[in-house]
Amino acid sequence: MGNELIKNLDEKMNKTVEALKRDLATLKAGRANPSMLDRISVEYYGTPTPLNQMANISAPEPRVLLIQPWDKNTMKDIEKAILMSDLGINPSNDGIVIRLMVPELTEETRKALVKTVKKMGEDSKIIIRNLRRDSNDKVKKMKKDIPEDEAKTLEEKIQKETDKFIKEIDNIIDKKEKDLMSL
Repeated sequence: MGNELIKNLDEKMNKTVEALKRDLATLKAGRANPSMLDRISVEYYGTPTPLNQMANISAPEPRVLLIQPWDKNTMKDIEKAILMSDLGINPSNDGIVIRLMVPELTEETRKALVKTVKKMGEDSKIIIRNLRRDSNDKVKKMKKDIPEDEAKTLEEKIQKETDKFIKEIDNIIDKKEKDLMSL
């Protein structure tokens, strides 16, 4: 019963960290990265479709993204979706591919991105702490059915898991912050 609780907690905390990593990958960081376009959906025959399901996206150069749509008729729709997104990049279309030139980051933009990254990290830590609280509440309910020392051990394991994931989030955020400031 207790091991199941810890395993479940570990799984949920892991998913939180993975979601943070995915979200950080979509940030525009001065370097072309195909995952920057993961959040963009294009209206395709009346259905919002993720861009990465409609085209081949590559980064042939450090600051260039190349989008090759499988259906050439969607070029205008893809351009429109990129323009309407929060990327702030103007696409250039040559009839075959769409090029996105990722601008270099200004010092001001870097600092704003670092703030965003820190907030994303803090939000993830809040989720981790909420998961800890929920697990501790379950242990409190179980105290009637299990010995006191077993409940204490479970609470210690829950705290160890929490500390481990908080430390991992801090490391991810620090690394991203260094990346942003060293571009």
